[in-house]
Order: sequence, then structure tokens, then C-alpha cells
Amino acid sequence: MEESFIKIHKWLYPLSFLYGAGVALRNKLFDWGYLRSKSFDVPVICIGNIAVGGTGKTPHTEYLIKLLHREYQVAVLSRGYKRRTKGYILSTPESNVRNIGDEPFQIKSKFPDIRVAVDEDRCHGIEQLCTLDNPPVEVVLLDDAFQHRYVKAGFNILLTDYHRLFCDDALLPAGRLRESIQGKNRAQIVIVTKCPPDIKPIDFNIIAKRLNLFPYQMLFFSSFRYGNLQPVFPEVAGKAEQKLSSLQTDTQVLLLTGIASPVTIIQELERYTSHINLLSFDDHHHFNQHDMQLIKQRFDKLKGEQRLIITTEKDATRLVHHPILDAELKRHIYALPIEVEILQNQQDIFNQHIIGYVRENTRNSSFPKRKDAYKS
Repeated sequence: MEESFIKIHKWLYPLSFLYGAGVALRNKLFDWGYLRSKSFDVPVICIGNIAVGGTGKTPHTEYLIKLLHREYQVAVLSRGYKRRTKGYILSTPESNVRNIGDEPFQIKSKFPDIRVAVDEDRCHGIEQLCTLDNPPVEVVLLDDAFQHRYVKAGFNILLTDYHRLFCDDALLPAGRLRESIQGKNRAQIVIVTKCPPDIKPIDFNIIAKRLNLFPYQMLFFSSFRYGNLQPVFPEVAGKAEQKLSSLQTDTQVLLLTGIASPVTIIQELERYTSHINLLSFDDHHHFNQHDMQLIKQRFDKLKGEQRLIITTEKDATRLVHHPILDAELKRHIYALPIEVEILQNQQDIFNQHIIGYVRENTRNSSFPKRKDAYKS
């Protein structure tokens, strides 16, 4: 297993101790029943982590949507990070990034037939979703709610980044952990995400030992699989999707990202061209006028005839309706879709655990199931 450098600010350990004491007390108040967790009749699956930063929650949520939505009425509930609104909002065809957030908007755009809602108060959000009918919601996917213990999820999936395992990290602010690694004990499934495609068999065993999970917890490993480049503005580009393999070794790429870490995307693109110019912003960054000018300047500096801007699906949601994006740039902007692949030939086992939980706990347990229900 390759060693990855994780920066720990050891001089901040005293503050981390105070932070950890506060989080531990809060968790104990839930464990002792002084703070109440609410259960729901509908199956609730939480996809989250115990660290700040990207571990791939949205792609894994989309994996579960694909797995479940053909057989069940799926709803996704998120807080809608960095949206410009408050309270419960159920997405509609008129929803945009500003009123529901970029990740919920991305999910709703890709899966228009499912319910997507946002609410800071997850209990209230689930209650509102459970009032919907024609048809009623049969399973709720909670995006990034592992620390929102006011909801007692029936099934918790904890993600940890291969390049920054929670066992190597430290509590905020010295590291990036939101709570101590004992928080992992609440998860039924732990997934090590963003694994390299050529990960060695011995690495699975090393990581499994280091994570030190309980026997009741299941461990899986996942990797990202990248799809064809999709024009963000197809009506302007005049081009259809194109394969990554169509990139030439001399293609000049401006990689535009507003995510926690673009490392895996860079590694993928380097398989096709070495001319990658990174323009990176903070996660969920809202592009302003200065950013638009900077994007134009950086793109204009690219040499050669083969030039394009590649961005993530999440960042594309913040570009597609941007009022001051340069019209000429629109012809060159492509989004790179990401899908999750469960490694070690464990996809069917993982799928069966999820389907089994939903089937046992749904209010409509007699709902007919097709033979291909486990295939994503």
C-alpha cells in the first residue's frame, strides 16, 4: 500500500482535545437518552463520513439510487450546503443551485423521477417526505448526515478516503475528523473510497486490519469509474459526448474544479494527456465575476488547436445557468461523470445487503421484486 502524506497540525492538539470532549459529550447524551434520536417507519439509509472534505458521498448516493429506484419510490434528503434558502424545500423542475444546493440539483437533474428535498432539520425533512403520496416515499437516502443523530437511521454507511483513512487522521482543527474514530462503530457498512484501479490484494488486508472494525460491520472497497465527457452546453458546442480516449497526447486541458480534492480526476486525465492545467476552488464554491474572468484568462493561455475545459458534474451545475459565463467558453466546457464501482467482486453482496434492509423494513414489504433488482 502506498504511503500517503496526511498533514496533521500537532500544535493544535490542545484545541482538538477540547473539540473532541464536546463532541464526545454530545454523543454520550444521545447514547444515554438525554438527547433523543427519532426513528421512522420508512427505511432510512445514511451515507456519510466522520471527516470533513470529499469522500465521494454524492457518487455513492447515486449508486444507491440506481440500485433502488426501479423497485422502490426513493427520496433523497440533504441539508443543501451553501444554498441561499432556509427550511424544507422539495425540488421541482424550476429548482436551481441557489435554492437547493449543487449536489441536490445534480441528483435531481440525473434522476428527475425521484424526490429530492433539502432541510437543515433532517427529522422535519423526513416527516415532510413521509406525507407525500401518489406514490408514497418508500425509502429515504440521507446525504451527509452521519453526525445528525437526531435521526436514528436504520442503516448507516460510513465512507473513508483511501488517501486519508480515518485511522490516520486527527480531530479538528489539528486534522479533519468531525468526531473520534469511535464514531465508526455506528456504521453497519464501511466503504474505503477512491481506491486506485490497480490496488494490490495485500492492501485490502492491510487496510482491514488498520480500520479495526467490529465483526458486525461489513467492509467494502470502491473505485471511481469515469464516463464519457458530456458537453455542458450541447446546444452551443454542437458536439455530442466524447470518450476520454479521444483526447490526444497534445490536447490542452483546463481542469476546473470546486471540490475537496481533484487528485483522482487528475490521475485519470494524465492517462491521456500530460497537458493539464488545474484551476481549483474551494468545495461548493460559487463562481463570481472575478472567477469568470480568471477562467477566461487561463483558457486563453492554452496553446494549440485541441483545447477544452473539463469540470465535474457538481461544478457544472454552478456553471450551466451562470449569467456572466463567457459565451465563447461554452463551446469548450465538458463535464466528466463519475460512477462508483465496488471492488473485489463484492458488488452483488453489497447490493443484497442494501436491498435486504429495505425489503425487510419497507411499509410495502409485499412489493414485487424483479430478478435484476440487485444489478445497478
